[in-house]
Amino acid sequence: MQPADVQRARAETPGCAQVTHLNNAGASLPPSIVTETVVDHLRAESLIGGYEAAAREDARIAAVYTSIARLINADAEDIALSDSATRSWQAVFYAFGFTAGDKILTCKSEYASNAIAYLQIAHRTGAVVEVVDDDETGQLDVADLRRRVDSSVKLISTTHVPTQGGLVNPAEEIGAVAREAGIPFLLDACQSAGQLDLDVQRLQCDALSVTGRKYLRGPRGTGFGYMHPRLRERVEPAMLDLHSASWTAPNEYQVDLTAKRFETWERDYAALLGLGAAVDYALGWGMPAIEKRVTELAADLRSRLADLPGVTVHDQGARKCGIVTFSVAGIPAEKVKAHLAESKINTSVSARTSAQYDFTARNLPDMIRASVHYFNTDEELQLLVTELEKLTTL
Repeated sequence: MQPADVQRARAETPGCAQVTHLNNAGASLPPSIVTETVVDHLRAESLIGGYEAAAREDARIAAVYTSIARLINADAEDIALSDSATRSWQAVFYAFGFTAGDKILTCKSEYASNAIAYLQIAHRTGAVVEVVDDDETGQLDVADLRRRVDSSVKLISTTHVPTQGGLVNPAEEIGAVAREAGIPFLLDACQSAGQLDLDVQRLQCDALSVTGRKYLRGPRGTGFGYMHPRLRERVEPAMLDLHSASWTAPNEYQVDLTAKRFETWERDYAALLGLGAAVDYALGWGMPAIEKRVTELAADLRSRLADLPGVTVHDQGARKCGIVTFSVAGIPAEKVKAHLAESKINTSVSARTSAQYDFTARNLPDMIRASVHYFNTDEELQLLVTELEKLTTL
């Protein structure tokens, strides 16, 4: 992106005038069009009624599916809208009928919510959770994954970009292993969608889960899932309602043939329209351009931080993205975050409870997470560095 493009993005993002926002992997600043879309629909609900406002927007809601499909190179019927990435992920994961001895293969960088679900199913059914080794770069070791594949593996489930670092796991290679073995592949893309150019055809995943609030810059309480037809043929959702299925006779029902089988009837129409606006906004910039800008900004920030005495950057991986994690010697992460907040610099803290496998294996401290987006500037990166210099010399 050219400097003029960045300035336009900032002008269309009111929050840029208020804060230095380096917490885009938590919840990004929405562009004005997203906020206006949400507020306009809420106002319509208050004036004409919720059902009536939703009925009036049938075409725009349908367009949300089309836009998301375009974003990830899928078909609209493969998209299910939800209130979060977690909900979309759980809708798929809990549809599998795990039994004793079934194996779930995952990665060391796995996120807490997913790992807790694995452990719950393991305790409940006797299924086995196996954590695939990392390679020398810190990403999932595809060779070790291949070695672990056998007839007992029921699911390969990994995080694309972990919450605790800039690593990008080799999802396309994982997908190739899964397809070759005929094993379903569930990919958590909540941290990658919106900053990386995703293509589910290249990824070869059976299902993918995404949130709206992070790099997509949509409203909180939104998300979506991608569910390939081969997955829909294989599993039925653990829970159904009159939206995901039809009550066809007193003792019969028919599950929806599309990915809507993983949805529920009630939804926040204002927020979902806002999600559609956010996706369209990202598509307007172009995902390749966004990915290039974000990746370059993060690489620049890592370089600047590495030059600071007492600061350790903890990111791993052959490929890195817009998330930068670091610690400051002798100063707790929460104190660093609070110091930065005093200068209106938004960051977050990555703690052991979010990624036990990785934190334990690497003996990591709690870390500061600074996650950049395309509207951030060189001046904002320098402001972060300057405040850290002040902190380390107190």
